[in-house]
Amino acid sequence: MNPALLEIRELKKYFTVEGGFLSGHRDTVRAVDGVNLRIHRGETLGLVGESGCGKTTLGHLIMRLQEPTGGEIFFEGKSILGYSGERLKSYRRDVQLIFQDPYSSLNPRKNAGGIIGEPYLVHRLADGNERKRKAAGLMEVVGLSREQADRYPHEFSGGQRQRIGIARAIALRPKIVIADEPVSALDVSVQAQILNLLKDLQRDFDLTYIFISHDLSVVEYMSDRVAVMYLGKIVELAGKEAFYENPLHPYSRVLLSAVPAPDPGRKKKRLVLSGDIPSPVNPPSGCSFHPRCLHRMDICGKIEPKLTDKGGEHYAACHLDVLNRGTHRKNGAQRPADNTIRC
Repeated sequence: MNPALLEIRELKKYFTVEGGFLSGHRDTVRAVDGVNLRIHRGETLGLVGESGCGKTTLGHLIMRLQEPTGGEIFFEGKSILGYSGERLKSYRRDVQLIFQDPYSSLNPRKNAGGIIGEPYLVHRLADGNERKRKAAGLMEVVGLSREQADRYPHEFSGGQRQRIGIARAIALRPKIVIADEPVSALDVSVQAQILNLLKDLQRDFDLTYIFISHDLSVVEYMSDRVAVMYLGKIVELAGKEAFYENPLHPYSRVLLSAVPAPDPGRKKKRLVLSGDIPSPVNPPSGCSFHPRCLHRMDICGKIEPKLTDKGGEHYAACHLDVLNRGTHRKNGAQRPADNTIRC
């Protein structure tokens, strides 16, 4: 196996939550709880799960926007957790972030050219007219015009604002881009344009993506591999084809059953969970999913399953070895015939 561009080992992030004024009690939220991942150069890893499962926190840890409680992060074979000052600044040139909200992530007091050109100023790579020229060139790369460089964020549509955010993220020619729900706030037709733009940029700029989303249809189009998070843990990790054809973890099957079928005449069996999502402050013993699982056994509430290879580099954290292999696609949404999302 080729060396990983980015490797995460037993990464944890716990937050302390103060109790009531009189109780003085302090609880711990396990936002990310022992995540292991290897991300290879040029691939797109889709990271999926319900809101609150820890996806965005994991992205912030990789960027070092938050400090982990435990674990290691290796970039090109070197641990980055000891980086500070110029070394951390240099690392952030190689790992950039596209934010979910294309409006609040842009400075309303700066015009588009200033926003896109700011990374050159921060990293002292270009100044004055050179910075303006580079920013204008990036605007054309992402589908905007040079004449729009003097406009401010409120003068752009949502899709155009996200293009500005993407241009800013690729300005320093990073090796990894963490895309945190980059199309969830956009109209469906605009989503398609942005996704195709991200695909083109990955090819032209040799980018590696960590694509965070709760939309499994979008993840299927964008990703090479898929990692599923639940209560701060990775519960399934597999290549795209294997994951969508035969998800092994019960939680993954529930998520996929909720994806609408593109054919209105095709009936699809929906798996419905009982109970609420457990609190990350007090997660269940054993498998954290077992209180809601349709296949739970006695062992599930006692022993936490490890993420293990079930065959063909298809990993699942489940005490069930196999769940009716090959049956999901018969009732699920079919993949588009071509490789382009149509607008």
